[in-house]
Amino acid sequence: MRMMMQVTIPVEQGNRAFKDGTVRKVLQSTIQKLKAEAAYFSPMEGTRTAFIVFDMKDSSDLVPITEPLFQNLNAHVKVNPAMNTDDLMAGVEKFGKATPEAPGEAPLAPAKP
Repeated sequence: MRMMMQVTIPVEQGNRAFKDGTVRKVLQSTIQKLKAEAAYFSPMEGTRTAFIVFDMKDSSDLVPITEPLFQNLNAHVKVNPAMNTDDLMAGVEKFGKATPEAPGEAPLAPAKP
């Protein structure tokens, strides 16, 4: 399942890890191990933040994915299922097939006996 992980690194720990090269090593290793579909980096609310999109085969993979981030960067990590446009359109299609009426249309009138 496609997942999006948000990794937020506290400022003080991030400063030390940035200076000693740990940020680079840990993030590079994580991105490579995950064979990430995409990775983006941005300052958010005063912290270093990464967004990494990857495919997770099994929920037990969360431990080896997140532990290096917790242990080496003291990171806050959020992992959520995510969709790309194709996934969204497939979901809309499934919803449409499961719903008898289109949005904005009146429900079907019951059949008369």
